[in-house]
Amino acid sequence: MIFDTAAVSLAGASTVEVRRSFRAPRDLVWRAYTEPKLLQLWQLGPPGWTMPVCEMDVRVGGKYLWRWRSDKDGKEFGFHGVFQDVAPGARLVHTEFFDPGDVGGDMGEGALMTLTLEESAGVTTLTTAMDFHTKEARDAAVATGMTDGMEAGHQRLDELIAKQAI
Repeated sequence: MIFDTAAVSLAGASTVEVRRSFRAPRDLVWRAYTEPKLLQLWQLGPPGWTMPVCEMDVRVGGKYLWRWRSDKDGKEFGFHGVFQDVAPGARLVHTEFFDPGDVGGDMGEGALMTLTLEESAGVTTLTTAMDFHTKEARDAAVATGMTDGMEAGHQRLDELIAKQAI
């Protein structure tokens, strides 16, 4: 069951903003984004991908490493970074650096990701601001279909919430 779809905007010269609502309490959405075993259930992008590596030390200065693998051909790519700000249930800020592995190419100097969660009447709105530092890097990231992959994951999260599977 899809509750909502993402609203994507170019929020500045180097920033993409994605707003998405979930019919779930804020704490549940926070857990889905910060607990590796939960993240691996839904943040998979398009069908046919798994997330075999999901390591997260969710604290200021803590690191994370995410790696995806294609079921079809075994190709992999990933992201890694460091948590800059952690306000449980409300805000998460981290750097994000792309490891192209077997797919993709250069994605610039990384990005600063800022996630904020607001809840009203049992609906949590997640705003993800992605600052790629330059317009060129932002445009290259958008051209990969990144926001489509994010929405595929969000739809999977909607399904897990509806089934009360998380």
